[in-house]
Amino acid sequence: MSTLFEATKLKQLTLQNRMVMAPMTRARSSQPGNVPNQMMATYYHQRASTGLIISEATQISDDSQGYSFTPGVYTDEQVEGWKSITQATQAQGAAMFCQLWHVGRVSHPTFQKGELPIAPSALKPVATQVWIADEQGNGNMVDCVEPRAMTQEDINRVIADFAHAAQRAIEAGFNGVEIHGGNGYLIDQFLRTNSNQRNDQYGGSTTNRLRFLLEVVDAVSKVIGADKVGVRLAPFITFKDMDCPEIVPTILEASKQLQARDIAYLHLSEADWDDAPVIPEDFRIELRNNFTNTIIVAGGYSQETANEILAKGYADLVAFGRPFIANPDLVDRLKHQQPLAELDGATLFGGDCRGYTDYPALELS
Repeated sequence: MSTLFEATKLKQLTLQNRMVMAPMTRARSSQPGNVPNQMMATYYHQRASTGLIISEATQISDDSQGYSFTPGVYTDEQVEGWKSITQATQAQGAAMFCQLWHVGRVSHPTFQKGELPIAPSALKPVATQVWIADEQGNGNMVDCVEPRAMTQEDINRVIADFAHAAQRAIEAGFNGVEIHGGNGYLIDQFLRTNSNQRNDQYGGSTTNRLRFLLEVVDAVSKVIGADKVGVRLAPFITFKDMDCPEIVPTILEASKQLQARDIAYLHLSEADWDDAPVIPEDFRIELRNNFTNTIIVAGGYSQETANEILAKGYADLVAFGRPFIANPDLVDRLKHQQPLAELDGATLFGGDCRGYTDYPALELS
């Protein structure tokens, strides 16, 4: 029976335990240029007792950004910045994947050199905002605008940008990349009928709505190998105006296609708020039958519920998000059944080391 603290394999990698640090936007990159820095290296290094770290969502290109101070992995300066981070975490035993994202319509002309964001269709997301700050970190939440529908040329370019960023991530020392296909961002926008109303080969049927995701996966796999590729999907998350009645069967079909491509893992992003929908067990069973490689789950798990889902075989790794923020030594705290510190919500996004690298580890006797 699998347990949280035992070592395991992820394709060719040996992970020191089955815990994963989930991708979490913290908006601490250096400006200009969205460059990863030494403060970020300290942050990740402090948490590298986990088996796998998945980086915060990271831009693949100039036009893929939707929030201030989020890092990129496509320029020479960004790659150099990431190198100190990957070296620091791997020295502590953790593997590290870079989460690659394009936000699509969840953006603003501020991040697009005054142009409109791109999306599958020209549909403005309802009640969706992005954080825009000045260089001093003073910012506000701003409504998204109506995007423009992507042309075939746009689609080809973005697929190439994913592949290029994946190659740069490997150059930066990452063990692999996670393609962000959930939470209302560009790939998720293609998957859902309410945000994708195209009438070409990328819209309409399930096969067509899956096409962009699979073309991205194929392009990335071609340059770095499928064994270094993970995909994050979020079938039961509907914020950012993403309530689609067809998304669950679409995700289940995606899981078959991704298994056929023999990627490293599938990362299931689950809702983690108090009244979040419970994922049906029949979905978990069908997902596991479709996808036999590594499955990661993330969404408010405790040590107890993590071990339960591992024991049932529905997942192989369990990701923890917020608990890792205030508990850099989360692995030890759980292992020794020590109390967890509470995070300071006011310091989540942007700022300096406060609420970022200054959370202390416990003195364990």
